[in-house]
Amino acid sequence: MNAQDTSPARRAEPLTRRLHWPMVIGLALFALIRPVFSIAGWSEVLGRPATPLALTAVISLVWIAVAGLSRVREPLLQLMAAGIGYAIVATLLSAALSPVLEGELRGPLTNPIALVMVFLTNAAWGALCGLCARGVQRMRDVRH
Repeated sequence: MNAQDTSPARRAEPLTRRLHWPMVIGLALFALIRPVFSIAGWSEVLGRPATPLALTAVISLVWIAVAGLSRVREPLLQLMAAGIGYAIVATLLSAALSPVLEGELRGPLTNPIALVMVFLTNAAWGALCGLCARGVQRMRDVRH
C-alpha cells in the first residue's frame, strides 16, 4: 500500500481515524509563531511585511518537510487539518488576548465573514503545503 492509499476501505474510515493527530496538533501549534511574533511586537521591530512573510515561509517549509519526509498517509489531509487547527487556535488566542491587550474583543470572532475567510485561507494554505509534501513523498517513493 502506498502513501496515498485511496482505496474504498481507507476512504470509508472516519476522518478522525485517518488523521495523524500528534502531527496535526504539533504543526498547528508550531504555526503560532506568527501571532506570537505579532503579539510580542517582534514583527514590527524586525520589519513588516518581511517578518510575517518570512515566518509563513518557514512554517510552510517545516510543514512540508515534516509531512513529506515522514511516512504519514494523506499528507494533503494532514496539513489541511493542521491549517484548520491553526485557524481554531489563532482565533481563540485572538479572542482571549484582544480584550486584555486592546481593551475590547477584536479579530475574526467579531466578523462572520472574516471568520470564514480565516478558516478558508488556512485550509487552503495547509492544502497547498500538503500537495507539496505529497510531491516530496512521491520523489522519495514512500510506501506503506
